[in-house]
Amino acid sequence: MNRSLNREILRLAIPSILANITVPLVGMVDTAVAGHLAGADAAVAIGSISVGSMLFSLLYWNFSFLRSGTGGLTAQAYGARDDRVLAKIFWRGMVLSGAIALVILLLQWPFLKLALLCTQASPEVEALASQYFFIRVWAAPATLSLMAFSGWFVGMQDSMSSMWKDLIVNGVNIVASILLGGGFGSWPGLGIAGIALGTVIAQYCGLLFCMVVMLVKYRSRLRGFGRDDLREALSRSEMRPFVRLNADLFVRSLCMLGIYIGYTLLATTMGDMMLACSQVMMQLLMLFSYFTDGFAYAGEALVGRFIGARDNAMMRQSVRYVFLWSMSISVLFIGLYWVGGVPVLRLLTSDQAVVEACSAFLPWLILMPPVGCAAFTWDGVYLGATASRQIRNSLIWALLAFVLTWFALNWLLPDAPALTPVAEPGVTSAVPSALAPAAASPALPLHLMLAAYFAHLAARTIYLSLRWKDLRNLGA
Repeated sequence: MNRSLNREILRLAIPSILANITVPLVGMVDTAVAGHLAGADAAVAIGSISVGSMLFSLLYWNFSFLRSGTGGLTAQAYGARDDRVLAKIFWRGMVLSGAIALVILLLQWPFLKLALLCTQASPEVEALASQYFFIRVWAAPATLSLMAFSGWFVGMQDSMSSMWKDLIVNGVNIVASILLGGGFGSWPGLGIAGIALGTVIAQYCGLLFCMVVMLVKYRSRLRGFGRDDLREALSRSEMRPFVRLNADLFVRSLCMLGIYIGYTLLATTMGDMMLACSQVMMQLLMLFSYFTDGFAYAGEALVGRFIGARDNAMMRQSVRYVFLWSMSISVLFIGLYWVGGVPVLRLLTSDQAVVEACSAFLPWLILMPPVGCAAFTWDGVYLGATASRQIRNSLIWALLAFVLTWFALNWLLPDAPALTPVAEPGVTSAVPSALAPAAASPALPLHLMLAAYFAHLAARTIYLSLRWKDLRNLGA
């Protein structure tokens, strides 16, 4: 095996993984703080965090091209050793993120009202979710700028700066959410408002760090780039390929939104308890993706770099090695999910009713590594190749798979029994040792929704695997 390439993959992936570990921790801590708020109904509090987070996903995922589009273009310019193009990509991302953030702040009130019309959450959940939204929305300028910084750092093969940015943002978020949300000493805290405020503080801390990195580490890369250069970077001729790329990535984001927001919106129709279970399950499912994404980022950086350098052999070899590493992580997580599900549930909430309700869904965790591994890894490879059309199409098929599976299962199994765990003495595994049919229960819709979620992952994997043959010679 190519040891130098393996070292390069690990150099890029490990810092991303270390940073990504803190991403689900933020969601878990927010969920845990909400689930332990004094005097609050745990299901309502967790549900409000779920709906509030969904609102920001609805906002920010539409603009994820600020990261995904920037990363591949930067990596290719890095491989071609073109500093002028690198500067153009950076400043274009900064200008666009600032403009989009301004629009979001101006339209925050009508956006919230329209979004809540699409939910069927209880009035208590909606009230707390609105409180959360109107505080956290003021982090928009920092959040969108950090997307552009993230893509640029990945493209520059600078996993360390990206890691420290994420560690600062997520670390501050965790500490601030615990202190401001749950309180300390004799102070009871601000509750849901404190959790939102913690996120705002964390985002601006991350932005400050990135600005320092640019001044200290990359000043020479941007030196001599003036107003005329910026005007050229934003000109119609320069923007046309950039817009074409990001239009595809925008459609991809809309499809992904349709899946993840659809997941939350459907959960709001299942009652506060099932809404809380859906939020907890998504946190646990996405824990795996944050590890795999480390190797996806490595694939994005290396594929873009070798395409820019026109080194097809190294480009193809890097894809093979990245997949070997991500599949190894997949095997590890099958074991971790098998034994660790129940203890993690108890960390997320002290409400025994929520723990017991969530335990019925833990077997789904075992499917996440084998089904999701290739989908997440291919995303990084295709982003590095700036193959936006294939990425767009994969998510269109994924959205269709999610919707069709949901409706097909509801049509085929309108009164089917749900699967519930049958406990055995001494069994502590996250996966029940036996599954037995029970009478039709409120848990069944969430089982069907999880099946639809996994169908979308399978669709992404199949499509991108079949289309890879069209891209294997891009580095030639």
